Amino acid sequence: MYHSIQEFIDDWTNEHQATIKVFSYLTDKSLKQEVTPNGRTLGSLAWHIILSLGEIGGKMGLIVVTPPEGTPVPQCAQDIVDAYEKAGNSIRIAVKEQWSDVLLLETIEMYGEKWTRGSSLCSLVKHLIHHRGQMTILMRQAGLKVPGVYGPSYEEWFELGLPPAE
Repeated sequence: MYHSIQEFIDDWTNEHQATIKVFSYLTDKSLKQEVTPNGRTLGSLAWHIILSLGEIGGKMGLIVVTPPEGTPVPQCAQDIVDAYEKAGNSIRIAVKEQWSDVLLLETIEMYGEKWTRGSSLCSLVKHLIHHRGQMTILMRQAGLKVPGVYGPSYEEWFELGLPPAE
């Protein structure tokens, strides 16, 4: 749970940049990589992250700039990166301008439960991280290089001249 707006902004800024880093490795072709037949694709996972910022943010009472729910997944990876940058920046601005530290303790209705605004922001960040992790598996399956987020990726160990961690 976040106890101050600045605590969230600092965390969101890091996670937002990490997500842009992962998204920037996507290619147009890789967007079609499936989890399973008839399952989500790499593109639809990325698009879900973007649309969920509006959906979850909206449930929290924030005004967030995202494509409308139901908007089809773009076929161009750069369009996904651009949409995420806009939506992610929108979350940061909305929280900073629309909420205060005191409001983080306020209880709101989220998915049939009562959550504090601070814990709802924490869930938003965890949701982002969860799906970003799923994306890295699909990126490997699609033959893409995976960027390190919380430390070097497998490929980056080699670039550093080090053996990869076991």
